[in-house]
Amino acid sequence: MKRFRPSIAPASPRPRLTMYGSDFSALYAISDIHGCASAFRAARRLIARDAQGYPGRKLVVLLGDYVDRGPASRDVLELLTQPISEGIEKVALCGNHDDQLVKMVRGELPIDAWLEFAGSATLTSFGIDVENVLKRVGLKGLHHVVRETIPTAYISRLEALPVSLQIDNLLFVHAGVRPGVALASQTDNDLMWIREPFLEDGPQLPIFVIHGHTPGITVNIGNARLGIDTAAVATGKLTVLRIVGTKFSTIQASN
Repeated sequence: MKRFRPSIAPASPRPRLTMYGSDFSALYAISDIHGCASAFRAARRLIARDAQGYPGRKLVVLLGDYVDRGPASRDVLELLTQPISEGIEKVALCGNHDDQLVKMVRGELPIDAWLEFAGSATLTSFGIDVENVLKRVGLKGLHHVVRETIPTAYISRLEALPVSLQIDNLLFVHAGVRPGVALASQTDNDLMWIREPFLEDGPQLPIFVIHGHTPGITVNIGNARLGIDTAAVATGKLTVLRIVGTKFSTIQASN
């Protein structure tokens, strides 16, 4: 297989959203669900109960990486189409795994490179026996099966996801930002893929970044940043970040 390298130039830049914190009494964020549908359902229930304690509008921000690794990517993609609960709004951002799935299905990324990067868990969740299909019809045939099997609506939805959401001085993204570079000059790949030097240096901008992408056993607090990817596939735990005013706290959801 070819060594995986992220594609550099998207077909078109993804949307970047702006909202105002004064519009919401509580914000919630979840990242890197990675096919852990049971934990995602548990997180949704926790948020629905918790949000009852706050009047007015509430918002859930999903930071991307809905697919790959875990056993139920299809179920997670279906849950993305459903509301969290009555009175709770939702914004889903794009992660690098979601972006690469779109590129593979659209033919912009070779399927062998995608398999090396993502593994076969997502395809298995759609009932595709990757090893058997490869033996029968090879890579080209597998790509045809994938295009015929994964609903177009799922891919179109992932293709349309925004790459960032800014609420006052909070920036929600999948991975982070290039330190010291104006947000308007950052590429989608910066926001979906970066680790260092962002993890060490922070944004070096007048913002606080809420991100996932880099897993840890607990949330990771850095210089003007907070990482909330707690490796749901490995730990069975999905972290929900709650923001009320200037107060940050977490809730744990488990498979």
